[in-house]
Amino acid sequence: MRAEAVQEIARECGFELAGIAPCDPGQDFARYQDWVAQGMAGEMRYLTDRRAGLRRNARNLLPNARSVICVGKLYNTPDPPREEGDARISRYAHGNQDYHDTMRAALERMVARLAEIQPFDYKICVDTAPLLERTFARLAGLGWIGKNTCLINEPLGSWFFLGEIVTSLDLERGSPPPDRCGTCSRCIDACPTQAIVPSLDGWQVSCAGLFLTNCMPV
Repeated sequence: MRAEAVQEIARECGFELAGIAPCDPGQDFARYQDWVAQGMAGEMRYLTDRRAGLRRNARNLLPNARSVICVGKLYNTPDPPREEGDARISRYAHGNQDYHDTMRAALERMVARLAEIQPFDYKICVDTAPLLERTFARLAGLGWIGKNTCLINEPLGSWFFLGEIVTSLDLERGSPPPDRCGTCSRCIDACPTQAIVPSLDGWQVSCAGLFLTNCMPV
């Protein structure tokens, strides 16, 4: 099966981004281990318990895996009108459906379409699986990892839900795009809790002592 066919089916299933990554996250797993060892995960024990080791390779989720299909769903919706004093709700929470359910349903449709071309084994992952999602998305060519540790796509930005199909299909890999952050430090300067801190090879987010749910290592 050609990678172009996978990407076309992904678009038809509602995903703006799609690409193929290998099963090994490479040196990013060592960065993750170092991040955990420094206590950066805070109270988020799901990042430090027995599931931490599963993130070493996608084959821990599907033993005969050969590729990881990565997709991105844009959620940059218009901010609804607000009265002065109203709370501001994150855009990903707009609407009346849980994005985990929406993403999984779209990935299941994608699997069904792909299986019409060639049968394969698979595991669908949406946010909750022990997988270094942003690493695989970067390796698949969906974007680069910014200093704020978000996946950034040029020109669509960073407003994406990520999902994966770990699959037994041997597909042509994508390639990571260049890091375009350069000397920009706007995210670092704007962070209200100063949680973006230096690491040995760049920047990382410290979740220690913070009530944050969206900060994780690359």
